[in-house]
Amino acid sequence: MARDRTPTRRRGRWLAVYAAALALGGTALAEAPASAASRPKGHDVSSHQKNVDWRSAQRKGARFVYVKATESTTYRNPYFGQQYNGSRAAGLVRGAYHFALPNRSSGTAQAAHFVGNGGSWSADGWTLPPALDIEYNPYDKKRKCYGLSKAAMVGWIKAFSDEVKRLTGRRPVIYTTTHWWKTCTGNSSAFAADHPLWIARYDSASAGTLPAGWSSWTFWQYDNGSGTLPGDQNLFSGSLDRLKRFARGV
Repeated sequence: MARDRTPTRRRGRWLAVYAAALALGGTALAEAPASAASRPKGHDVSSHQKNVDWRSAQRKGARFVYVKATESTTYRNPYFGQQYNGSRAAGLVRGAYHFALPNRSSGTAQAAHFVGNGGSWSADGWTLPPALDIEYNPYDKKRKCYGLSKAAMVGWIKAFSDEVKRLTGRRPVIYTTTHWWKTCTGNSSAFAADHPLWIARYDSASAGTLPAGWSSWTFWQYDNGSGTLPGDQNLFSGSLDRLKRFARGV
């Protein structure tokens, strides 16, 4: 995901390392994998993309998008309105995501900030469930798991999820990598039963091995910014009709 407050030079170096770790020997893709021809194509954006030309994105094949809303409890994407409302006006199914900084405040507090600043949900068929972006710390590589133990990290995610569910009626989608999940949660299987998985892996063949408990992914981020759509490139695991039913919560 794009972390829109990271300085450009630093962000570029960090993403290069991050992409290599995600690929685990593969390469980032500019186009969707051949096996994904029938799956809806989408993307995710943050303030790094600024004002997006949504009609152009739709013409290029975008059917859904996740928009960064918040980070920690002090930041809100200044382009959120243009991105979230503009994508809906262009006919995309859209949702909001929160970039977690578990060392800054509790999961409950960050969930409340998120829901109060764009991370809500309604069963209108156009709004994807809220998403939690949780990955290696981009601000301190020495504290890649934010200084939390594996058990504490699981507890933080649970607190975030419980508050999102209380406020919106939906469990959040969890965006992560298998490598991070194993490293920072001990490969917990506590969330697989009721949290859709958004897996990041930049590999030409497949999304690879999934975190414990998940037998399939709901979204797959297969490219980190070099594709035809603004931001990162993603796929949904089912048909367009299934995507809209997923948005409705059925």
